[in-house]
Amino acid sequence: MLFDFATIPTREAYKLLVSTVVPRPIAWVISQDAAGVTNAAPFSFFNAFGDTPPVIGFSCGPRPEGVDAPVKDTLANIRATGQFVVCLVNEASAQAMSDTAIDFPPEMDELAELGLATEPSLHIKPPRIAQSPVAMECETFQLVPVGVHTLVLGRVLAMHVHDDGVLNAEKYYIDTPKLNLVGRMHGRGWYTRTNDRVDIPRKTYSQWKEKK
Repeated sequence: MLFDFATIPTREAYKLLVSTVVPRPIAWVISQDAAGVTNAAPFSFFNAFGDTPPVIGFSCGPRPEGVDAPVKDTLANIRATGQFVVCLVNEASAQAMSDTAIDFPPEMDELAELGLATEPSLHIKPPRIAQSPVAMECETFQLVPVGVHTLVLGRVLAMHVHDDGVLNAEKYYIDTPKLNLVGRMHGRGWYTRTNDRVDIPRKTYSQWKEKK
């Protein structure tokens, strides 16, 4: 079945993308407005994009009301302050993450409303969610318009990892399965666990020639 994106409405194109580009990591983004009111929101158009400098990014779309509505609080806060924290989501915090997608009023501190404990960041003002197994402090690297979305690229200034998720701090080895992260799937409420692994060794060119 061919789907020609030149003839597909935006909503249907979105459905095709999020039903096939899976699983997607989840950025649980913590930001603050100029007055210090904290906002939390999840984004699954998210990944790492570079290591020199270390850059991660997520795409922030328009509000459900449409493209003429004010931008989401997350983007407005980042434009105002240039700072944010990306927390990763484990299975234990998945419901709380989903609850932060509720369209709370901009003046409401969502973390306080949901009873989520926070810890201070080292380099920036927005805090991190204490129960998140990984939190990355970021400053704005670049804001890239992508149609009605904005790709927010952040330079990672510091990373906090729960102690039980670190195999060897001196060698920077992380026990990834121990983090028990979840990924975004299709539909409104489907997620997947990331601890079901398949080991597919990567061949060198010399190994490939020997095989032939």
